[in-house]
This record gives sequence, C-alpha cells and structure tokens, in this order.
Amino acid sequence: MESADHPYWPRTLSIPGYRPNDRSMVEILTFLFSVSGALLLGTWLLSGWAGPRLGTGRRLALCWFSVCGFIHGVIEGWFSLFHLQIPADQHFLSQLWKEYSKGDSRYVIADNFTVCMETITAWAWGPLSVWTVYAFLQHKHYRFVLQLIVSLGQLYGDVLYFYTEYREGFTHSEQGHPLYFWFYFVFMNALWIVIPALLIVDAWRHLAAAQSHADKSKGPRQRNHID
Repeated sequence: MESADHPYWPRTLSIPGYRPNDRSMVEILTFLFSVSGALLLGTWLLSGWAGPRLGTGRRLALCWFSVCGFIHGVIEGWFSLFHLQIPADQHFLSQLWKEYSKGDSRYVIADNFTVCMETITAWAWGPLSVWTVYAFLQHKHYRFVLQLIVSLGQLYGDVLYFYTEYREGFTHSEQGHPLYFWFYFVFMNALWIVIPALLIVDAWRHLAAAQSHADKSKGPRQRNHID
C-alpha cells in the first residue's frame, strides 16, 4: 500500500488538494491558549468589578462562557463557513483545524455530522455564550435559563460527537497517541461534557429554587391553579 501524503487517520484517507501546514504545532497551540488565557483573565477581572458581586464559582463559570463564545463563534464558526476549503487553505484558522484534525480527521474531510454539529454550535451556542456572560454581569432574571440552554446544547452535541466516533471504531485518529488522541480528541472535548454537566445541575438548582419561591408566594386560590 502506498504511503499517504497526509498525517491523518485512517491512512487510506483521500484528501484532494491537501497542503501541509507551514505553521508549527507550537505556534498554533500558543495562539489558541494565549487568546483563551487572555479571555479568562479579562472576564475574571471584569466580573470582579462590573455588575453585582459574584462568587468565585460564578466568576469561573463566566470565564468558561467567555472562552466558549470565542471558540464556538470564531474557531468553529470558521470551520462552519470554510470546511470545504480547509485542506488546501493556509489561513491561520484553517491550519489550526488541520492540526486538530490529527486527532479527528473528520474535520479535514468535511464529515456531514461534524459540519452540521459545528454549524449549530457556532451560530447558536457561540452568541448565546456571550449573551450568558452579559446576563450574569447585568443580573438579568433569565440568566440561569440561558446557562441551562447553552450547557444542555453543548453536552448533547459533545455526547453525539464522541458516540458517533465510537460507532465508527475511533478510526479517525491514531488510538493511544498521547497528543493527538488523548489530548486533542479526548481531553479537549471531555471539557464540554464535564463542565456543562456541572452547570446544568447548577442552573437546575437555581431555577427549581425560584419556582419553589414563586409557588410559595401565591395565595391559596392561586396555588390550586396550575400554570
């Protein structure tokens, strides 16, 4: 069998027009983590003096939604718009996706599920993540509703992301590779299962408490009427 002219799995994958990156892995990861770190720091500082006083856990949650807004809206938004051009394109964000595709080659072949899932993520959860940050900073009454919606959408999409690859036998990555499989594919995506799950429970608790308070505040006649 002839060796593939790309670094992706399965090795028999055909990627017409593919051009290797001219940016190093270090450059790409430095950009990703630098921007994410700057957003974390900026949101942490902003949440400390803007709007109502927030606890440490709530401020960390806002930092998470801020980074989600960037990753969903910008990085995944780029994939949503240019998924067909990415293999041959040398724009920095296209190269970021070609690097990540070493952990999941579905992104470099514009897999149907991946395109659909990332499009919804980019144009729904991206803007809503930013709105969630705003809602908490301004103490909007709908803030936990937004948190619940975004987190549930993230969790659902990520479960499908892992499950569809499981159904295909994890064929789109070099299984066991410490960087590409365990860090790119498993760890970076597992964050969107663990953290949204915690935020769903948090939103549930606050919304249930609010509903309980609303029920208790009704008069006897109102309590006999179910809304």
